[in-house]
Amino acid sequence: MNTRDRFADLSGATVTVTGGFGLVGSRIVHKLRTLGAKPLAVGRLDAYGSSVYSSVFGISPGDPDVVAGDITDATLMDDLLSRSDYVIHAAALADVAECTRNPAAALEANIRGTQTVLDAAARHSGTLRRLVFVSSASVYGDGPGNVGARFREEDALIPGSVYANTKLWGEHQTALVLGGGDDSYAIVRYFSVYGQPQVIKENSHSWVVAWFAMRAALGLPLHLNGGGHQVRDFVHVDDIAEATLLAAVTERADRTTLNVGTGRATSIRQIADLVRRHHPGARIIETPRPQGDPLGACADITHMRQVLDWAPQVDIEDGASRYVQWLERTPEAIPAWLHTEARTAV
Repeated sequence: MNTRDRFADLSGATVTVTGGFGLVGSRIVHKLRTLGAKPLAVGRLDAYGSSVYSSVFGISPGDPDVVAGDITDATLMDDLLSRSDYVIHAAALADVAECTRNPAAALEANIRGTQTVLDAAARHSGTLRRLVFVSSASVYGDGPGNVGARFREEDALIPGSVYANTKLWGEHQTALVLGGGDDSYAIVRYFSVYGQPQVIKENSHSWVVAWFAMRAALGLPLHLNGGGHQVRDFVHVDDIAEATLLAAVTERADRTTLNVGTGRATSIRQIADLVRRHHPGARIIETPRPQGDPLGACADITHMRQVLDWAPQVDIEDGASRYVQWLERTPEAIPAWLHTEARTAV
């Protein structure tokens, strides 16, 4: 059975996607549209400039399946989930640096928001087929920074940042609230998501492929925090969307926790080298490693492959090249504040 056939249950189904205006959420919404589902993309429109949502993410407040609102709004979430067959809970303050600077905002979005979604899911458990909670590999902690190291789902969880703490709480709370009766849930632990149309945020050190590509495009140096020796398992957003929806519809995924990665570790320095293939003049500057930036490891994807009968399709060489080429075609994705930095640096 090909992958599209496995999504047959989504045809005509209503799927609420929280965080539907972000990179992952918007890609899931687009895929749901192509599958004949009825997505309800809900989220706040304050993370980026308004033009980014329509011209870059392909999400417009005028779309009939777009709902501008906050997941902490209990009335809104109750209404949306009362009409839903599935829920993909991807909304979060997902910037590690911002969560560290502003833990209260992280608690509001990632704790209170998640609880509001789970409460609504529990109230409508009779009609809701499954909720997928989006977690993060950051729950494993720092990692040894060893290209041979792999995180398994049953490994010890030692979160080292505010963001990781909120994600681990979300995992436990999902199992607690939806662990009884006939409720169904799945937990997906994303490793390092990248790919077009990712847009960087000021004062963040996440999303390194996008950071390096945008800085190189403007002639700015590439900063290797900690020398770039940290490793990540870079998983393309197209594969993230596919795996997340498979977790929603695959019977064996019920009440499971799945790593979503490629099983391959790539150093930050290697990403710089991949971007410099397209921008050979880009300079490198070594900078200190920020607080909460893990040394890293890659995913053990054995369980994911067994449960979902699926493996990622996009490798980092291809994915990084796609992003750089997309950025060349979509220069408006580079935020104004980065252009200002480039002008100031001249």
